[in-house]
Amino acid sequence: MAPEIKYTKIFIDNKWVDAKSGKTFDTYDPHDGSVIAKVAEGDQADINLAVSAAKRAFHRNSEWRLIDAQDRGKLLNKFADLVHRDEEYLCALETYNNGAVITMSRTFIPRVVDTIRYLASLADKIQGDTMPIGGDLFSYTLKQPVGVCGLILPWNVPILMFISKVITALAAGCTVVVKPAEQTPLTALALAALLAEAGLPPGVVNVVPGFGPGAGSALTHHPDVAKISFTGSVEVGKLIQQAAGANNLKRVTLELGGKSPLVIMNDANLDIAVPYAALGVFTHQGQICIAASRLFVQAEIYDEFVKRAVAFAKARVVGDPKDPKSQQGPQIDEEMMKKVLGYIEKGKQEGAKLLTGGKRIGNQGFYVEPTVFADVKDDMTIAKEEIFGPVQSILKFDTLEEVIDRANDTNYGLAAGIFTTNIDTALQFSKHVEAGVVWINTYFSTSPQMPFGGFKESGLGRENGMMSVEAYLEVKSVITALPKKL
Repeated sequence: MAPEIKYTKIFIDNKWVDAKSGKTFDTYDPHDGSVIAKVAEGDQADINLAVSAAKRAFHRNSEWRLIDAQDRGKLLNKFADLVHRDEEYLCALETYNNGAVITMSRTFIPRVVDTIRYLASLADKIQGDTMPIGGDLFSYTLKQPVGVCGLILPWNVPILMFISKVITALAAGCTVVVKPAEQTPLTALALAALLAEAGLPPGVVNVVPGFGPGAGSALTHHPDVAKISFTGSVEVGKLIQQAAGANNLKRVTLELGGKSPLVIMNDANLDIAVPYAALGVFTHQGQICIAASRLFVQAEIYDEFVKRAVAFAKARVVGDPKDPKSQQGPQIDEEMMKKVLGYIEKGKQEGAKLLTGGKRIGNQGFYVEPTVFADVKDDMTIAKEEIFGPVQSILKFDTLEEVIDRANDTNYGLAAGIFTTNIDTALQFSKHVEAGVVWINTYFSTSPQMPFGGFKESGLGRENGMMSVEAYLEVKSVITALPKKL
């Protein structure tokens, strides 16, 4: 059964309100394209109200600013308890609105709870330093929250991204305005309700659903927003960086696209490498920024690897994401489905060898077959551009030195991986590949303690780990003259 849709309005000052314009927009189930609910469509007027609420909540004498850091952590842990309590509902809502198979959603929620608890534990670990700068001077640094933060979420993993951005900002002591993706607003609104239930003071977290040109642009340009954190496309990320620089020099964290290389050496165990490589690009229909979308296989094992990769793709179960037997669900919407199918056609036109898949499944919903291309060349479109779909592109290489150079020959630098039994090979690759995350004999393994982010056009800054909280803090130096004589 479909989960109950409890929240469809804008969340400001811990209250549910309609958009000032009275407008709403439809949100869909990507399994069949049906309308799930009508959601309030925020724009500049609503963003202004949300930022004002967040600014009031950040005032030096506000309830939020006067909370002890340890108590701030306790409040966030209470939120973690509530997320755990509502785990099944949140899983169902994520799958219903996002198309993630239910087994994936059920895997993500426990990880989300762990992430909340880790970030909550950092709330009272924010410390400055003392520095000796002279016999009659005492100096130290304060680390203080940057202020009101605008957090713009992607549609591919909405719950995880909400937690990663919002709880990090709250652990630092900031207040936030969240703009969820227009395709997937429902879980962000449900999580806002849980934060209020946990005891978060009014105005600390505000959620304004809407579209990029309206709500997103207004948030990015608002003079009272001190920081923007955005996850999404390179094109939009560049616009946000430009707006931040032209407006009030906002701090910016950007986690953008990827075209991540995964290298399979001759000595790799194919029983392990083949499934990891496939799941690296087929998981969540390929709608993951760190998808292993450039698969480099060494020449000696290339043919055997390709044969096994095709067999794995053909065995994959595609179907209703609410069915626990389904391993792959639909793309998020018709636009994304057509984009993926367009890339597949481009691959065929440019000479890549289509071995399986390549077509839409049925005429209801937005399903694309698991697709495998062999004989892919570096200059082909499917080897250069982010597809964000279940398309495995397999390239051949001869030497480690060659594949490192080819892996780095891209504007992206988000993730990379290698399968090998030679530790020297693994270490050389991890040292020289230009990527923010490198996996050795695994893929997609993450934890809230590990920093996450990219090189080059894959973004600026890092999320997760203690480093992520630092991005929401300002450092203030304080120098005091001491009496020359006691």
